[in-house]
Formats: sequence, structure tokens, C-alpha cells
Amino acid sequence: MTRRAVVNGVGHYLPQRIVENSEFEDTLDTTDEWITSRSGIKRRHFAAEGETTSDMGIAAARAALKDAGLNADDIDAIILATSTADLTFPSAATMVQTGLGMTGGFAYDVQAVCAGFIYALATANALIISGQAERVLVIGAETFSRLMDWSDRSTCVLFGDGAGAVVLEANEANGTSKDRGILSVDLNSDGNYRNILYVDGGVSTGQTGYLRMEGKEVFRHAVEKLSETAETAMERAGVQADDIDWVVPHQANIRIINSTARKMGVPRSKVVTTVQDHGNTSAASIPLALSVAKQNGQIKERDLIITEAIGGGLAWGSLVIRW
Repeated sequence: MTRRAVVNGVGHYLPQRIVENSEFEDTLDTTDEWITSRSGIKRRHFAAEGETTSDMGIAAARAALKDAGLNADDIDAIILATSTADLTFPSAATMVQTGLGMTGGFAYDVQAVCAGFIYALATANALIISGQAERVLVIGAETFSRLMDWSDRSTCVLFGDGAGAVVLEANEANGTSKDRGILSVDLNSDGNYRNILYVDGGVSTGQTGYLRMEGKEVFRHAVEKLSETAETAMERAGVQADDIDWVVPHQANIRIINSTARKMGVPRSKVVTTVQDHGNTSAASIPLALSVAKQNGQIKERDLIITEAIGGGLAWGSLVIRW
């Protein structure tokens, strides 16, 4: 028998405020058509004043626990992927832990920007298959609206806020590609490309800073690296593109999503897309998309899913999961 980490629940949270593309027309040299044609984004959600990353993480976690039929104290660990934690320390994960009323276990943050949820899932998977945890709550939560330079039309129209969460649970399986759970993982990073996507602030500068991006360079690396990591993950899982029921990509840009799917040889009809409604929510985008796709009746039990992401670092990776 083989120990697998199986998805047992999923949930999400989006802030109440919805910002349509047209709102940017008053302050920037841009239009709804310009934003949509270049990104596929129509709208995004922004956190309210005083609403924090941990607040949203708590809400998404509660939804995932409810979906799994579990209480907070049934969880052994919380791993929260974010680049926008409430404070420099302590971790946002510990704030979620206390917000849920969880009295045991442990909690920590993972930071790999837009690839953060992939890294967090991989870490949770390792905890489970090694026997260190039975159930892990994995969260992606971001308030990227607080990193925006509102005068930079090439970036500020692309990002949104939100949170998503999944509950992973240990399960004994046969050790084949027919098992439910995480079947394979592929993680990568290359710090040589840090200057094409970064925030120009942090502890060393004494200020939060703003997001800076070289869009054309990011696009080129994204399509190449996402298709490669997906191929590697599928090979490790012993599956092929034809076996995949759903691709759930990081929701950064519709052109990256479509180009990567073409390169993978997966039809557009098998790609879950939420970027039009959420924008790029960084580490929150994949769990948001998983939750919405399940809610909409797209993802069903035993569906074979590949999920992939790339973010600042550069950091990128993918997982194959049977739901």
C-alpha cells in the first residue's frame, strides 16, 4: 500500500468590493477593451480597508473545513502560501490558526509568490506521506492590491485579492496512477531571473515597495517553463495529456493560459479559467479556481487534474492530482 495525500475539502473567499475594468479609465490611460484584450481580465476583487490576508485565509479555511465535514481541531497543520502576510512576523498562518480556534498542531507560511500554492501543496504532501501529519489545511491568500503602483497601467490592472483553501488527508492506496490524491510533484526555481518580477521594497529598504514586472519576459518564461514542468509532473505520475480531465493553471493572464495549454496539447475545453473574474491573485489563484470549478460542477471526484504556476524568483512547479 502507498500513502497518498487526498483532497477532502475545498473552499474560497473573495472580498466584497468588485472593481470592473472601467473604473481604471478615470485615472489611467487605459480602457476596458485594452485590459481585456491583453490579459483576459474583466474584473477583480479588492480587500476592504482593514481587511487582511489572514482574515481572508480564515474565511477560505472555514469554507474548506465545512466542505470536508471537519472541525479546526481535526487539522494537524496549516500551511499558508502568501507574499502579503499581515505583518513581517508572526506568520499569517498562526493568525489563521487562532482565528479558527485551533488549539493544537502547527502553522507556518510559505513564500514562492504566484507559485506559492504549488509549493505549499508539495510541502503538505511531504508531511502526509512521511507520516508527520494526517490532515493538513493548505491555504493561498493574498492582498496584492496593497503592492500596486496605481500609476503603472501595465501592472495595477492585473492583480486582485482573495483566498482559497484545500484540506489534504492521508489515505492508503495501491500506488498506481488510478489512486486518488497527489500523484506527482515538480518544483523549480532560478534566482537569475529575479529582476523581471519583484517588489522594490522589504525589510532591508524600510518600506513595503511596489510590484515591478517586465511583462514580455515573464510571458516568454511562463509558457516555456509551465509546459515543461507539466510534462515532467505527468511523466512522474505515469499519465499523458490525453488522460487529463482538467488543467487548473495559475490565473495570471489568458494568453499565458491558452499558450501553455496549446503547448501541452490539451484542448481549451479542459482548462479551468477564472482570471476574467478574479484577476491575478498570486498564491490564491489556484485554490480559488479549484473551489469555483468544484462549485460549478466542473471538477468531480476521481477527475485527473494537473495544476501549474510560475511566479517571482523565478519559482515554478506543477502537481498531478486525482480528485
